[in-house]
Amino acid sequence: MRRTLLPGFLFTALCSLVLALLAPVAANAASLTATFTKSSDWGSGYEGKYTIKNETGSAISSWKVEFDLPSGSSVGTYWDALLTKSGQHSTFTNREYNGAVAAGASVSFGFIVGGSGAPQGCKLNGASCDGGGGPTEPGTPSAPGTPTVTGKTDTSLTLSWSPSSGDVSGYRVYEGSTARATVNGTSTTISGLTKCSNHTYTVKAYNSVGESAASASVSATTTGCTTPPVSRHAAPYLYLGWGNPPDPTTVMNATGIKWFTMAFILSGGGCTPSWDSQRPLKSGVDEQAIAKIRAAGGDVLPSIGGWSGNKLGPNCSTPQALAGAYQQVIDAYGLKAIDVDIENSDEFENAAVQDRILGALKIIEQNNPGIQTILTMPTLTTGPNYWGTRLIDRAAELQVPVDIFSIMPFNFGGGADMYGSTVQASEGLKTALTSAFGWSDAVAYTHMGISGMNGRSDQGEITTTAVWTQIRDWAKSHGLARFTFWSVNRDRPGSGTDQTDWQFTKITAGF
Repeated sequence: MRRTLLPGFLFTALCSLVLALLAPVAANAASLTATFTKSSDWGSGYEGKYTIKNETGSAISSWKVEFDLPSGSSVGTYWDALLTKSGQHSTFTNREYNGAVAAGASVSFGFIVGGSGAPQGCKLNGASCDGGGGPTEPGTPSAPGTPTVTGKTDTSLTLSWSPSSGDVSGYRVYEGSTARATVNGTSTTISGLTKCSNHTYTVKAYNSVGESAASASVSATTTGCTTPPVSRHAAPYLYLGWGNPPDPTTVMNATGIKWFTMAFILSGGGCTPSWDSQRPLKSGVDEQAIAKIRAAGGDVLPSIGGWSGNKLGPNCSTPQALAGAYQQVIDAYGLKAIDVDIENSDEFENAAVQDRILGALKIIEQNNPGIQTILTMPTLTTGPNYWGTRLIDRAAELQVPVDIFSIMPFNFGGGADMYGSTVQASEGLKTALTSAFGWSDAVAYTHMGISGMNGRSDQGEITTTAVWTQIRDWAKSHGLARFTFWSVNRDRPGSGTDQTDWQFTKITAGF
C-alpha cells in the first residue's frame, strides 16, 4: 500500500513545495518601475519619456531616476523633473509637485536628447528600473520626502520633510555621510553652524530592519553674510527696433541720464544671440549707439528676453549653453551688467527654463567677477505671483547670486492708484526676498528694482509724471538698486499722459 501511495504523496508534497516557493515570488512581483519610451525621433536627436509606476501597494514620497548615455549623446531640455549631470551620467529627481506617487499611480517626465544613444543602466531610487530589486532591504521604510528649509539664523538651519511610508522608528538627517540629527518627527533644527555657511542635507527613515533610501537633497546657507553694496542704476529702456528710436546722445544731453537698458537680445537662430533675432551683435546700429553713449560718458546694459519673440532661454538646451550665449553678448561690448527680462509662458511660466536661466546666471557670475546680474519679471499688485516666487526661491536654493530682482508694475491691475499699487507690489517683492534669502528688510531693498511704464499701459493704467516722481522718490528713499521704465522711445507727447519730450527720462535720472 505505501509503495503504491508514495508517488501520489510525493507529487502532492512537491506541488505544495513549489507553491510555497512561488508564493513569495508572487508577493514580490509588485514593484516600482521606470519605463523608457521615445515620443519622437528625428535622427540627430529624440524626445524621451520615463513613466514611473508604483505597484508596490504603498505610496512613495519621492523618486530618483538615473541613467547613462553613450558618448556623443546628451540630455538638453527637460521637464517635470530636476536634472543634475556628471559626464554621461544623468540624474533626474522629482519636482515639488510630483514626488508623491500613490499605490497604483504613475508619473512621468520628459527630456530632449541630442544624438541617437538610448539610456543605459537605468536605476530608480537606487534599484533597477525594471523593478528587479535594489539597495533597500525588505521591511525598511520608503524614502522620506525632499526636505525644505523652514527657518535659518546665523548659526542654525531648520528642516522639515514629508513622512515615509511603512514601519518608521525615526529619521536621521545626514550631511554627506555624517548624521547631524536623529529625531522621531519630521522636522529638526541643525545648530552650531557658522555664519554665511552653505550646507546640503538628506534624510533617511529607519526602523529595526535598517535605513530607507535617502531623500533628495536640499541646500541652504545660514544668515549673517556680508552683502556688498549693489551699484544703483537709473537706466530707461531704449529699443532700436521699434517706435522711431531717438538719438541717445540727444536724450542724454537733455536729461542728464547716463545709462540705458538696450532692448532686446533674442535668438538669432538656435542658441546664437542677436538683436531682435535680426541684427548682429557687431557692426550694426546697436553697436554704433553703444559707442555713442559711451563716448558721451554713459554706458549700457542689454535686456535679454522680453515678452515676445524667439528667445534664448528655450533655444539653449543647457545652462552651460545659455551661459555661453550670454557670454557672447558680454564679450561683444565689455559689459558691466546684464538684465534678463523673463516673461511669458515660454520662459517665466516654464520651470525648466527658469532653472536653466538661473544656472546660466550662476555661471556668468562665476566667470565674470564684479558683473551685475538683474532679473526682471512681471508682478501682481501684491507682489510676485506663483512663478515669480518660484523664481526667487529657486535662486536661493540653487545659490545663484542674482544682484537685483526687478518687477514690472504695469499691466497688473494697478487701477487709478499707480503709486500705491507699485509700492504694494514692491513690498510684496521685499517679503519674498527676505523669506527666500534670510535678508533683513534693508538688505532686501538694495536687491530690488522697479521697471515701470510711462503714460498709458496696455490695460489703460495711467502713470503721470507726478506719479512717476512719487515712485522714484519712494524707490530712492528705500535704497532700491534699479529704476527704469518702458521706454525712452515713447517718452514724448502721445504716451497717454501730458508730458514734454524726455520728461520721464529726466525724472528717472534723478534716481
